[in-house]
Amino acid sequence: MITTANHNTKIRDKGQLVISLLVAALLWFVMFSPWTAPHVNFWICMTGSALILTCLAFAFGGSKSIGTDIAPEDTPPATFTCLLGIAIAAVLWGVFFVGDKVSQLILPFAREQVNIIYNMKGGFSPTLLALLLLFIIGPAEEIFWRGYVQRTLAKFRSPFVAFLLTTACYTAVHLPSGNFMLIMAALVCGIAWGGLYWLMPNQLRAIIVSHALWDAAAFVWMPF
Repeated sequence: MITTANHNTKIRDKGQLVISLLVAALLWFVMFSPWTAPHVNFWICMTGSALILTCLAFAFGGSKSIGTDIAPEDTPPATFTCLLGIAIAAVLWGVFFVGDKVSQLILPFAREQVNIIYNMKGGFSPTLLALLLLFIIGPAEEIFWRGYVQRTLAKFRSPFVAFLLTTACYTAVHLPSGNFMLIMAALVCGIAWGGLYWLMPNQLRAIIVSHALWDAAAFVWMPF
């Protein structure tokens, strides 16, 4: 009886995960594909998508998607979490700063494609955009991709394989953009945040903080 229940639970979890990934792929297709992107407001669509993914993460993964399954003795102090999140965001911003300069030297199309990404900011005030990135979009992506997808995959595969699969999916949903620089940015971010979650699963909240801060810095405060 227990074996049958566990089997049914695994089937349910896998089905919910597949549904969630298909929803994410559809949402990102609408936002980025050349057939649909011109007909939607990117940031309104991104905010709505972030809220949808957060709802899916909590509906299927519960509060564990924000690290509530960590034992109290393993839960880092809030101050440490914030400082670590800031440090991760700063290091990742530095990596992208260097990467931006190097890519412009070796890829003639790099600057043009980066400008296309930044042109998506049109119509939104910097303050509003920063608030959306800090409190909705950035946290939502980590809650979904690392807190739900990678954590769920780790139930069926090793944590390392779960990291690789999640990074592949996170990168793949950006493919409809056809923007090489955006796809590579997603790959680097997926490796960074997914790798950190693989190595430090009790630091999910710090990773959430880092994603929110990096988004605001890269798009509003200190764009490349």
